[in-house]
Amino acid sequence: MAGPIILANISVPLLGAVDTAVVGHLPEVYYIGAVAIGSMLFNFIYHLFNCLRMGTTGPTAQARGAGMHAEVRAMIGRALLLAGVIGAVVLALQLPILAFAFRVIDASPEVERYAREYFLIRVWAMPAVLCTYAIIGWFYGLGNARAPLVVQVFTNALNIVLAFLFVFNYGWGVPGVAAATLISEYAGLLLGAWYVQRTLRTLPDEGPRARLLDRAKLKRMVSINSDIVLRTLCVVSVLGFFMAKSAELGDLTLAANQVLHHFLIFTSFALDGFAHAAEAILGEAFGQRDREAFRRGMRVVFVWAGIVGALNVVIYAVAGHGIIALMTGIPEVRAAAAGYLLWPVLMPLVSVWAYTYDGVYLAATHTKVMRNTVIVSFAVFLVLLYTLMPLYGNTGLWIAVAAFLGCRGVLLHLLFPHLLRTI
Repeated sequence: MAGPIILANISVPLLGAVDTAVVGHLPEVYYIGAVAIGSMLFNFIYHLFNCLRMGTTGPTAQARGAGMHAEVRAMIGRALLLAGVIGAVVLALQLPILAFAFRVIDASPEVERYAREYFLIRVWAMPAVLCTYAIIGWFYGLGNARAPLVVQVFTNALNIVLAFLFVFNYGWGVPGVAAATLISEYAGLLLGAWYVQRTLRTLPDEGPRARLLDRAKLKRMVSINSDIVLRTLCVVSVLGFFMAKSAELGDLTLAANQVLHHFLIFTSFALDGFAHAAEAILGEAFGQRDREAFRRGMRVVFVWAGIVGALNVVIYAVAGHGIIALMTGIPEVRAAAAGYLLWPVLMPLVSVWAYTYDGVYLAATHTKVMRNTVIVSFAVFLVLLYTLMPLYGNTGLWIAVAAFLGCRGVLLHLLFPHLLRTI
């Protein structure tokens, strides 16, 4: 199961990477900066509500392990309902969100202008993205990695084709990149909905149906998602600080960090593939209260996550300069990015523990521990950021990010024996 999940996950960051690569071959540096800021705003919102996937997989896998098929059916309805409500709220608040963002981010006038254009087009994809998160989480909980793989590969392939068509054939620039993403997200949602309908017909239909608006179930779902939202708020705030502080260092540093940031994104999504596999496999074992199966599955997941993390290090070390060249044709940006390439090369070894343990804790729905450890790690990040960045500039910024990822992994590892005793 882990193989298709990893492939599906790796396809996700192609959306942002393609956007950067397309504008990275336009003549001005500020186009890259605009997509960097615009993408950061969406990543902040999308990651914040990634709870719709993370909070759906574990409970669905536990219900499947316990043979509660009626509850499995109800889970997708509750998740889509929550996704629709959140998506509508974000659309209603799009202008205040944008106004607040540019009070906080000190970007150049050119970057701000094109980032606004990018945001105001792409924001209309919000309901589609959040509903797709719910669908993907449900399928992972069912142990079905093929459907999410097809949906995500289709979405990203369509985005690539449309981005090149809109920017290089029609000359739409940054708005063309945003429009390509908008269309692709809704097309992907339609495909995902078709998979859901087909899967529901194949599920066993014995026993009484679970209520969609069951108060206790909804309360548990909101509780799990609330913990994940707070945890994710800290995670995406690190990204927000990273881009905002990069912008303070100038358009060139912002563009270079945006290029290098995609190395981190690809690593996180590759390693998250094992976290998702852990949620499905270990969630089923947790639902059955099978401690030995939980431990066996966990060992396998960690071994393969370590292999993939090491492989990422090798790929970035060998092909890093070539990847940078694919992302941008501007010589100054290439040179600036190459100067800090060491950090993305080393980051997989630092982050593998945090990403994989996330899947373990989500499988057991121990979301409060995840929330608390991330809050502590975020505090460490802020202390290092404001201590080291005035002294070392961009290097201090990268050190703070590495410390955040490393601290998360260490804390989750230290608290794992408590989780095991609950099985």
